[in-house]
Amino acid sequence: MKVNLRKSLFILPNLFTLSSVFCGFYAILLCTRDATSDDFYRASLLIVYAMFFDTIDGRVARLTKTQSAIGVQLDSLADVISFGVAPAVLVYRWSLSALGDVGMFVAFVYIAGGTIRLARFNVLATGDHGAPKTPGKYIAGLPIPAAAGILVSLVVANTVTGKLPGSPAVITGVVLAMAFFMVSTIRFRSFKDLKLNWRTGAFIAVAIGSTAYVAMRFHPSVALVWLLTSYILIGILEAVFHIAQSIRRRGAAPKVEDEPPTDSVL
Repeated sequence: MKVNLRKSLFILPNLFTLSSVFCGFYAILLCTRDATSDDFYRASLLIVYAMFFDTIDGRVARLTKTQSAIGVQLDSLADVISFGVAPAVLVYRWSLSALGDVGMFVAFVYIAGGTIRLARFNVLATGDHGAPKTPGKYIAGLPIPAAAGILVSLVVANTVTGKLPGSPAVITGVVLAMAFFMVSTIRFRSFKDLKLNWRTGAFIAVAIGSTAYVAMRFHPSVALVWLLTSYILIGILEAVFHIAQSIRRRGAAPKVEDEPPTDSVL
């Protein structure tokens, strides 16, 4: 029996996606038992591995030209588990459980925000017949892997260095902020198009330079928190700059004055 290697290539990116799901599932299992700080650290690393597989699957699909509608849907379903449920369970067991039902509700708000974000992404990323569209330079709302990265990096930095706060009140604020940014309409860079303008290039240069300083001054885990925070700040600053430009253009538009009526000469 002949095997069509071209058709079998469709399995490859999906295997990376399912590997991301396995990492998220394993992270949840580590947090649901009598977890220790080591378990929280290992669960955080598993979610980082899930981010790696999530990054690889899309690139493999584009390289092998095996993008498909099922790949888009599968990727989003995987993200709900690996970057929605897994980080929510992690921060709940690590910090928010001290708040009882309130902490559980806050963790759920994060999952709900991430799920809505991914559903909106699926609608915008697929055409009329379900075929995936070419990714643009911007995406509406904070990507859920970036939101998960903020939560995970806080856990890692607090476990390794103890220099970042891990109190339930602070984590509640961070979790709710991530949920808000995910469902917002703020445009964040997708980095699919590397033709950056001078403004974004300056923001990225400052973010990388400051991240290197934080890594040398404190710890690489703290630098990861700052780097992901910088990504969010870049999106917010670009949104403010875009709004300011729109207001300026609207104010500079010439106003058409009504011409006075012409008297008829009889």
